[in-house]
Amino acid sequence: MSELDSYLEDIENYELHPSQIASLLQDLKQDEFDQYVKKLPNEILGDVALELPDRFFGDIVSSKSVDELRVAVSELESDDQTDFMQELEEVDSDVAEAVFDTLDDSDKAEILHLKQYNEDQAGAYMQLEVFSAVEDEKVHDAIKRFATLRELGELENIQNLFITDQKRRLKYVVGLDDLLIFDFEKPFKDIIENHKENFEPVIAKATDEIHGVVHTIEELDLNSIPLVDSKGVLLGRITSDDVIDIINERATEQMYNLAGVDDDAEEDNSILNAGKKRALWLSVNLITAILASLVIGLFENSIHSLVALAVLMPIVASMGGNAGTQSLTVVVRQIALGEISTNDAYRAIKKEFIISVGNGLIFALIMGIIASLWFEQGMLGVVIAISMLVNLVSAGFFGAFIPLALKRLQIDPAIGSTVILTTITDIVGFFSFLGLATIILL
Repeated sequence: MSELDSYLEDIENYELHPSQIASLLQDLKQDEFDQYVKKLPNEILGDVALELPDRFFGDIVSSKSVDELRVAVSELESDDQTDFMQELEEVDSDVAEAVFDTLDDSDKAEILHLKQYNEDQAGAYMQLEVFSAVEDEKVHDAIKRFATLRELGELENIQNLFITDQKRRLKYVVGLDDLLIFDFEKPFKDIIENHKENFEPVIAKATDEIHGVVHTIEELDLNSIPLVDSKGVLLGRITSDDVIDIINERATEQMYNLAGVDDDAEEDNSILNAGKKRALWLSVNLITAILASLVIGLFENSIHSLVALAVLMPIVASMGGNAGTQSLTVVVRQIALGEISTNDAYRAIKKEFIISVGNGLIFALIMGIIASLWFEQGMLGVVIAISMLVNLVSAGFFGAFIPLALKRLQIDPAIGSTVILTTITDIVGFFSFLGLATIILL
C-alpha cells in the first residue's frame, strides 16, 4: 500500500501536508495520477493543486466537477483563491466562469478585489483574512472572538493583532505574545497609550511595488506586514509564506532570463511556445556571433600566416566570457536582493574592476608562459598575455556596468545582459588578440 493509499483510507489520523501530497502525485503515471486526484477530498484539492507545477493544473480540473471545484476554492484563503481562479481561467475560461458563479458572494467580492491589482503590486499577493480589533474594544472580548474564529477555521497563520480606529484605519500592531500579558479587562487604547512606540506598525500600501515590500519584510525580519490604502485603512496582510513564494518565483525568473529563456513559456506545458521563446533569444545570439565572426574575418590573413592564432583565440574569448558572467551574476543577484542602490553603483563597478585586474594579471602571466613554451615564440606569449588582461578587465567592468545601466533605464537587469556581455567580450577578445598579433608578430 502506497503512502497516498494510507492517507486516503485514514485521512483523520494520517496527516500529509498538501506539498507532500503534491510530491507523491508527481511521481505517478498519468492514469494513476487521475485516479488519485479523483479520490482526493475536495477540501484540500485547492492547496494540492497550487503546490503542483502548472502543467498538472489542467489534469486536476478535468478530474473534478464544477461543484467539486467550488468546494476546493471555498476552502482556500483569499490570495490562494485568486491564484486558483486565475489559473483556472487560463486552462478553461468556461469552467472558471461556472465555478465563480457558484461561489459565495463574499468569496466573489474578495477575488474581484484582489484581481484589481497588477501582478507587480503588493495587493495582488495579500491575504484579506486578518485578526483585527478596534482600539476601544476590551482585550478579553478580542481574545474570545479570536478563539471562535480559529475554531471555525476562518483564521490561519496568525501572529499579530491589528488595532484600528472606528474607521478601520490602522493604528497599532500587537503580537499575540504581548496580548497575553495585557490586562484583559481594559480596552486596547488604555493599555497602549503609554507605550505607543512599542506598537507602531511597519506598513505598506497595497499599491506599492511587491519586491520593495518583500525587501522590507526581509530586512526587518517580520513575520507579516499589514497593507493599507491611501487613507491608511487596513486592507490585508502579506505573510512570510507569501514572501518565500515570491522570492522563489523571482529567483527562477532571473535564472531563466540570464539563460535567455522566458520563465512563463518554460512553465507552460506547450513545447511549441517554449521553443519559440528560446528561438527568439537564439536568433539574437546568432546575430552577436556573426558580429564576432566579422571581427575575426578582418584578420583572416593574419590567421593564415600564423596558425597558432586560431588555436589560442578561443581561450581568450572563453576566459573573458566566464569572467564577465561571474561579475554579471553577482551584480544582478545583489540588485535583486536590494544590496546595490542607484547611488552605490560606483562601488560595485570598482569592486568588479579591481577583481578583474587581479585575475587578469594572474591568468595573463600563466597563459603567456604556456603560449611561449607551446609554440616556442616569446612574443606570442606577450600578445596573448596583454589580450587576456584587456579582455578580463573589460569583462569585469561591463559585467557590472551592464546590469546597473539597465536598472537605471528601468529595464530588468537579468533580461538581455548575457547577450550584450557575450558580444562585448567576444569582440574585445578577438580584436585585441588578433590586432596585437598583426601589429607585433606579422
